[in-house]
Amino acid sequence: MGITFRKETFRDDFTFRNSPEHIRRFPFPFHEDSYMYAVNIEPHVIGPKGSVLENLIDVDEHYVAEMQDRALVLAEDPLRCQSLPHMTLAGWDLLELLMEQQALGYPEHFTLTRDGDRWRWINRPLGIDDTFTFGDTSTLPYGPMEYITRQSQGDFCILDQRDGNLWMDAGMVTTQADWSLDFDIGMNFFEWHAPVPLAHEKGIFVRALKFLTNIQQGKPARRLNWTMTINPRLDTSPENYHKWGPDRTTVTPENVGDKVHLRVELQSFWRLPRSNGIVFPIRCYLIKMDELVTQPKWARRLHRVIRDLPEELANYKGLTRYRSTLVEWLSKLDDGSATSPGFGPD
Repeated sequence: MGITFRKETFRDDFTFRNSPEHIRRFPFPFHEDSYMYAVNIEPHVIGPKGSVLENLIDVDEHYVAEMQDRALVLAEDPLRCQSLPHMTLAGWDLLELLMEQQALGYPEHFTLTRDGDRWRWINRPLGIDDTFTFGDTSTLPYGPMEYITRQSQGDFCILDQRDGNLWMDAGMVTTQADWSLDFDIGMNFFEWHAPVPLAHEKGIFVRALKFLTNIQQGKPARRLNWTMTINPRLDTSPENYHKWGPDRTTVTPENVGDKVHLRVELQSFWRLPRSNGIVFPIRCYLIKMDELVTQPKWARRLHRVIRDLPEELANYKGLTRYRSTLVEWLSKLDDGSATSPGFGPD
């Protein structure tokens, strides 16, 4: 049985919603009642059926709408997709990875057939049926990275590994949480993480880099990251801060449930076979407070996490203007009872 794709928007009238089934599969990022940065990296393996980990590359009910929003972002700002000249081979690696995973996980929607270097790719939700020669950029309408990431949910950074470091040398980034590919392109791992508070002092990024540079082909890893967003806006880029920044001043006790969204990134890390680069998919999931609190455990835990969040992290995540309003709203849903272990709802 195929996915029923929703008709919705992530801008202007903001018609984005999660179905009841999608609420329960949301990747809630807190396994306990408090939060602090950690090297929370684990093997990226298949998870429970019905979860966002059922397949290694997740496709869900928001797929078509997200791809439409990506096309709008790229039409407005083509620099959201960039690839330095030496990264073309890595782009072909990524094309192969995403086509294989989408066809494997969702055969009713995607089909990949190969006859040597002659490949045929069918994407039924987007009405695409293309035949091309693998490795020959002239046979595609875009470069290989751009071609496939226009058809894949989430952002993608391709990292070149050299000199004992990782360098952000290619990417498709249209759903980011307040950072800029155009600014970060060509930076190394420590440079693009420089703004993150507290984590550097704890040595988190030194340990993370050591882990990532040792990732082996066929053994991807993953972690969850999170922030909050006002309105279900995918594109919260610095370039468009004038559009979404003022939204933070519009939260009131009456509209918290509809306006404030938990924004979770499922980040995975894959070694690419030909280029030896690492691709870093950053899959964004959004859920409004009214939807999240339909799961009582999540409501209680989120209240405690946001209430007790260190001030530096609250500022970094942009919560300062509406944090007290959100905490007060959530407190009414926290009866003080214990929460069960783990991420999932009760």
